[in-house]
Amino acid sequence: MAHGHDHARAAKGNRTRLTIALAITLLVLVAEVVGAALSGSLALLGDAGHMSSDSIGLAVALVASVVAARPATDRHTFGFQRMEVLAALANGLILVVVAVFVAIEAVRRLVEPGAHIDAVPMLVIAAVGLAANVVAFLVLRGGDRSSLNMRGALLEVFGDMLGSIAAIVAAAVILVTGFAAADAVASLVIAALIAPRAFLLLRDVVRVLTESAPRDRSVAQIRDHLCGAPGVIDVHDVHIWNITSGAPVFTAHVVVEPGVFERGETHTMLDTLGGCLAEHFDVAHSTFQLEPAGHVEHEEHAHR
Repeated sequence: MAHGHDHARAAKGNRTRLTIALAITLLVLVAEVVGAALSGSLALLGDAGHMSSDSIGLAVALVASVVAARPATDRHTFGFQRMEVLAALANGLILVVVAVFVAIEAVRRLVEPGAHIDAVPMLVIAAVGLAANVVAFLVLRGGDRSSLNMRGALLEVFGDMLGSIAAIVAAAVILVTGFAAADAVASLVIAALIAPRAFLLLRDVVRVLTESAPRDRSVAQIRDHLCGAPGVIDVHDVHIWNITSGAPVFTAHVVVEPGVFERGETHTMLDTLGGCLAEHFDVAHSTFQLEPAGHVEHEEHAHR
């Protein structure tokens, strides 16, 4: 129960973080679009495109966090927690699209030079964007440890910070040397910074959607730990997966000594196994099927 209250508090805090970050991102987006129009900078335009994807991603993440807080129903027995994972999937795909677009446009400008870049407004807007992105990053920081949805939002804002730094460097180079291609080079750097983070986020999303075992939990270790409990003979048909970030679910068939059934100790055994998982592996939702020795052969026969 305490785990559920902690998750609810974390979700509420995440919604507040997302709301503040979304407001900041929208303001920077408007500033960068205006700055890109005034200066002709692709780096600013690319960062503005990234900011627009961030705005969409943060808005989707905010809506998903609200929907995810809805209670379970007879049709949606685990509730709507996986909406956060779907939002992270959308964020990852948006990041990939932005990275590809910026990279293609940057290469085009390098092959066909001649674009005029006004470095002064570019530098000013990039500096303002960096300051705003730092604030948004600090607001979101911490929520990424409990939610893939928040992690996606944090990665997007972190990418914006790096993009703003790249734009500042490019503007400074253009001001000092007149080397206009620095803008296109900075755009390629921005694309290179976005892409790997997007793929890492998508990798973790796929792990959840394919119901793979969480990376930080070992099935073999959990099985061995449960086998060490008094009265347990064997553990099989073990399954562990995440409904969403930080919400692992565990099921297993547990073969117990005949005395457990004879003495009516099944309730005690279930409490022991569930408490073991919650205490040692932070798994709050677990289901066990207690079986007498020899029942597994019957299961195998029934499944053939």
